Amino acid sequence: MSFQAYLDAIEKKTGRTPRALLDEAIERGYDQPGVKAGEIVQWLADDYGLGRGHAMARVHVITKGPTISSKHVGTDGVHRDESVELWLDGVATKP
Repeated sequence: MSFQAYLDAIEKKTGRTPRALLDEAIERGYDQPGVKAGEIVQWLADDYGLGRGHAMARVHVITKGPTISSKHVGTDGVHRDESVELWLDGVATKP
């Protein structure tokens, strides 16, 4: 599953776009230095029922932003992504 596919699956499960969840995380202070991934994972499990794999994709976006490694971009493997920039504004608005 690609990184973007994780975010799209989370949107489908929660009904919230990646950007909406990012905004909520920022409001809660989860984007601050020193916040542990486990704390974010627990919040996402408790409030949204996300498992660890999906939550860790969210942790990346919250702590590192929407840019990902180019490792899988343009490949034909199962983890391939179309771009190093993740789309955060929701499946319905994807170009």
